[in-house]
Amino acid sequence: MNAASKPAPIEYAFDSVPAIGKTMSVAPGILWLRMFLPFSLSHINLWLLNDGATWSVIDTGVAVKECRDIWRETFVTALENRAISRVFVTHLHPDHVGCAGWLTSLFGAPLWMTRDEYLLARILVADTGRPTPAAGDRFYTGAGFEPGQMNFYHRMFGMFGKFVAPMPEAYRRIQHNDRIEIGDYEWDIIVGNGHSPEHACFYNEEHNLLISGDQLLPTISSNVSVFPTEPEANPLADWIRSLERLTCSVPEDALVLPAHGKPFRGAHRRARELIAEHLDALGKLAEICRTPQRAVDVFPCLFKSRIDNNNLIMATGESIAHLNFLVCDGRLEMSTDDSGVNWYSRKAG
Repeated sequence: MNAASKPAPIEYAFDSVPAIGKTMSVAPGILWLRMFLPFSLSHINLWLLNDGATWSVIDTGVAVKECRDIWRETFVTALENRAISRVFVTHLHPDHVGCAGWLTSLFGAPLWMTRDEYLLARILVADTGRPTPAAGDRFYTGAGFEPGQMNFYHRMFGMFGKFVAPMPEAYRRIQHNDRIEIGDYEWDIIVGNGHSPEHACFYNEEHNLLISGDQLLPTISSNVSVFPTEPEANPLADWIRSLERLTCSVPEDALVLPAHGKPFRGAHRRARELIAEHLDALGKLAEICRTPQRAVDVFPCLFKSRIDNNNLIMATGESIAHLNFLVCDGRLEMSTDDSGVNWYSRKAG
């Protein structure tokens, strides 16, 4: 593709961003809270919606002291000591669901999530303190982990619950095509898959706003991974279909309020760009598998950054997601050697 034919870049909606722990208005009755994260990704965007005499929130941050302290300040300042009446969570990852149980307990507010996200979050929290399962050892052995990498996996297993407050034991279910009224806004729920099992986005047609969670981000691609619980899954196919469906559900000029990065317009351009990046990576991956490869061997083909213990689990899951996609569409086949290591190669014929 030459420079003249490249699609126009997305357009950022605001010249400034709130400081970490501070808020900014993005539309009447909608505040943007930029919340601290204790990871290499330093922030998450949370959305505070005026709900009459109270507030509703979409996503919550991780359950660490710094986030709770920011919430306590926000209760007094931005929320003017008005209660939170509903807690909505787009999906189960700790930066989104981490403080949900704490907030719902503090205010006696219900938690609203899709069923798959809620139930899987409960399961993952329950893994905290458990020994690693045999299925996990088989999965990462199959990926080609060396003994030191296996030891790292054993240390990391169950970390999910360390960043997530105890989940409420009841919730209110969100489903695709639901319409939910929050204050003066009506939001249509658009469910996507791939990054997580049943990710909820919120679209308001009147003001042309999309609260996209991790389904559509302006500068990074959300992780799409296979995990030991479903080793033959094909989440990348789900992810690509979800991006295609999203472009049919919201206009190109919608104001996208993402979980990371800055609000932007250009939803269709960004979705097409993300799909093209994955399709390009799949083509390169199929080519290098003319010689048999393990999951850990294909990191340089898929990632520009160095893979170390900080991103090893995510990189492995995403590599297997791409390999599984190619197995499912018939371009690759997988074989397992006597040591339990999986090898991927171009399918004969």
